Amino acid sequence: MLSFAYPWVALLLPAPLLVYWLLPAHETRRPAVRVPFFAALAQLTGAELREGAGISRRGLWRLIALVLCWLLVLAALARPQWVLPPIHQDKPARDLLLLVDLSASMDTPDFTDAAGNKVSRLVAVKQVLDDFLARRQGDRVGVAVFGNSPFALVPFTPDLDLARQLTGEMQVGMAGPRTALGDAIGLGINLFSASTVPAKTIIALTDGNDTASQVPPAEAARVAHDKGIVIHTVAVGDPAAAGEEKLDEAALKQVADVTGGGFYRALDRDQLAQIYTRLDQIEARKVDTVSFQPKVELFWLPLAGLTLLSMLAQALRLLRWPRRRAVSPSEVAR
Repeated sequence: MLSFAYPWVALLLPAPLLVYWLLPAHETRRPAVRVPFFAALAQLTGAELREGAGISRRGLWRLIALVLCWLLVLAALARPQWVLPPIHQDKPARDLLLLVDLSASMDTPDFTDAAGNKVSRLVAVKQVLDDFLARRQGDRVGVAVFGNSPFALVPFTPDLDLARQLTGEMQVGMAGPRTALGDAIGLGINLFSASTVPAKTIIALTDGNDTASQVPPAEAARVAHDKGIVIHTVAVGDPAAAGEEKLDEAALKQVADVTGGGFYRALDRDQLAQIYTRLDQIEARKVDTVSFQPKVELFWLPLAGLTLLSMLAQALRLLRWPRRRAVSPSEVAR
């Protein structure tokens, strides 16, 4: 479909006529010599002699050429465009950050995989996370790991294949043997600082007590709430464990409650899978559909026509056309 970016340029169409009517004609006064045989001289040169109008060398073709050139100029200024069919694109409307505990206790083999084999907590977590990430089409996903300190493993990206690959390469102890959940939440808040999407969610997974954070998890959760971030906490492991491996369920519940998220307990792989299925339903993917219509610029077509027409007009002006001898009234009478 053809359209014009500046259709108001059509209002300039009568501008030459207004200039012709409203502005005084240009006059040049210079000395001249009276020639008694002026009519014969004009006849020999092929000029048309009209009474009261002087000599006119501008023919009808020149007027037509000028009108066409003006129309082509206006057509180029109006910026013609060919509008192509609309294209619809899904734009992520949620940033989802996974906080994964890689402390030494995540190597405890107290989970069972889908084949019935005993696996470590981290292996079970990675298997379930892979399925979870595969269903997050439309979201930007980031992954951060924590032990003694938190580290960003995957920045926010819509490339879920990359997130799944790097998540599958996580190893126990790569961030230190201890647990720093509060600092990990603080890192997540910093990662969200550059996010412009309306929905921000953190899913924190840990199997131990926070003993290494400089900022308590509850304080970090209050800051996250002020930033509009929802935190879901998932407790993995044995609630009866003691020491570093002891689960501080009260702290995890408080983090979730402060931010409006949920607290979940996973004692085996099946419960962990059900938790992520539930989270997938609660945090349904959010997508903003952006529609736009590509446009092909066509202003060069009238410009090309204007160039060719003006060159042709100038070439015709330089040509010497054969002139017909004027016939006098006396010769017609004969």
